[in-house]
This record gives sequence, structure tokens and C-alpha cells, in this order.
Amino acid sequence: MNLQAQIEELYARQTIEFGEEYFQAFEELKAALNEGRVRAAEPDPTSPTGWKVNTWVKKGILLGFRIGRIVEMRPVAAASPPPNICGDEDIAVTDVGLKTGAAEEPQLQTAEVALQGQFRDKHTFPLRQIPTDRNIRIVPGGSAIRDGCYIGRGVVCMPPMYINVGAYVDDETMIDSHALVGSCAQVGKRVHLSAGAQIGGVLEPIGAMPVIIEDDVLVGGNCGVYEGTLVGAGAVLAAGTILTGSTPVYDLVRDAVYRRGADRPLMIPPGAVVVPGARAVTQGRGKELGLSLYTPVVIKYRDEKTDQATRLEELLRWEESSVVSGQSHHGNGPGTAHS
Repeated sequence: MNLQAQIEELYARQTIEFGEEYFQAFEELKAALNEGRVRAAEPDPTSPTGWKVNTWVKKGILLGFRIGRIVEMRPVAAASPPPNICGDEDIAVTDVGLKTGAAEEPQLQTAEVALQGQFRDKHTFPLRQIPTDRNIRIVPGGSAIRDGCYIGRGVVCMPPMYINVGAYVDDETMIDSHALVGSCAQVGKRVHLSAGAQIGGVLEPIGAMPVIIEDDVLVGGNCGVYEGTLVGAGAVLAAGTILTGSTPVYDLVRDAVYRRGADRPLMIPPGAVVVPGARAVTQGRGKELGLSLYTPVVIKYRDEKTDQATRLEELLRWEESSVVSGQSHHGNGPGTAHS
């Protein structure tokens, strides 16, 4: 029996007793999610949206919550750094910061003791172990990545941020401070989630499309993308833009209105530049009071000026990556930043 069939069969059982087969299947699912071999949603050229939901994966994640026991979550043990980092063989990195030798050992132990007992969760969902061969940066300061999600090469995580189970974050994406990637959300390559951006998760209903942010999207500060919204490749969401399934989006360029339909999510066209806007209430007491309602507005599509602004972000990330990796940036281009 393959993993999908096994998850489907175990999910359908009505029981409160869970044998070893449950935990083995769930561990296989988490490993596949961590490696990007399976996804909660994936591209599908035959679909009207270009994506399809893998409901069995969502069932597997829900199964993990069903079989999990609430246990104390202890701090992650210190990990050895790459060779020659900072030129100090005594340095080690932990999830709470830097440990720099015997003199600071008591302080670190005190911090660990203080943390013990404060975090309790299902034992099936510990913190994600980050592989060392993908050049992933998780800057110390209160971030967490739950086990059972994919983190691509060269992803940068600025504290504090959070990535939930089932999420997929592709290569060279930046997740800035106070940003959230919700359960099962799909985030493409070279995306920038600016400070305070909220990418909502859709774990239930299991057949519902999660939020999808395609490649090269710029999500401005304090944006919110919820309820299965799909943001097309290269789109730009200006700071403070909120996209939900119940909010129509007005396209001033193409004279169109985008809404969620019965069988498709709200879809933002590729390359659209979306800003927060307002539309007047045209009837009733709202009209008498001169009220307006929030609405997102497409004011343009990406052009050379927009690309220059997003290009600046790419250059900044490349410069930072070059410094961290110890490479000189002279004579190289941004395309080699994470090679």
C-alpha cells in the first residue's frame, strides 16, 4: 500500500486507539513534506486555476493532530557551525542565540531551564530540523518552523517569523520580521514577504485551496492574504493590502472585477500592482453618512519602474548573501547570489 492509500485508510478509521502504523505513516508524510516530495497543493496545468489540492496530504496533517499527545517542548540542542565560520572553532549556534565558549555556558543553561515547561504542543509536531546544505538562514530571535513543511535553498527568515505545517516555501524567498506562512500555504521562488505580512493557512475544509503566492511576488508590509486567494507570478501587493475571498478587486487597467467564484478562488492576475483603495457606499444610511468600504485596486501592471524597485530588493539580498558566504561581489551578478 502506498503512502497516499495508507493515509486515506487510517484517516477514515473511527477509533481512539492508535497503533504504530499511524505514527510510521505520519512520520513518512512529514519526511515527504520536508523534502518537497509531496505538497498540500501543487501546480496543475489542466486546472482552471493552474493548481490542484492534494486532499490526502491535508488528511494526513489532520491525522497527526488526532494521534498526537501534548508534551513539553524543550529547546533544540546546540548545533555545530560550518567549518571556519567567524574563524572561531568554539562557537556554536542554537535556536536561542550564540554560545561562545565555557565562560557563557552557565548563562545558556539558565536560559534553557527558564524555557523548559513554557512550550507544550502535540508530540507529532516538533520544530523542523533545518538541513545545512541548503544555505537557509534563520536569524536568531524568536522564529519557529514547524516540522512537516518544505523550505527551499537560500530562504532567509528574519525574526520573529513563523512557518506552519504543510507550508511550501520555495528557493530564495525572504520571510521578513513578524511574517506568517500559514498551514499548507504555497509560496513560490524569489518571493518577498515584507514585515508583518500574513499569508493565511487553509487546512480545513480539506478540499479547499490554500493561499498560493506564485514566483517573484512582492508582498508589502502588513499585507494579508487569506481564504485561498491565489496571487499570480510577479504581482506586487502594496503595503497594507488585504485580500480575502469576500473582497472584490477592481482592475482599473482592464476594467474588470475579480471575485471568488463557486469553484475557483479569488485570483490576482500575474504582474498586477495592487494597492488599498475604497469605494463609496451608494445606498442607505451608509450613503447618507458618506461612508466608504475598503477595496483592493489594480492600478497598473509591472513595468520597468516597478521592476527597478523590486530589483533593488534583489540586489540587497544578493549583497547580504555574498557577505555572509564570504564571497566578493565584484565581477559577479545577482543571479549567482545563491548558487
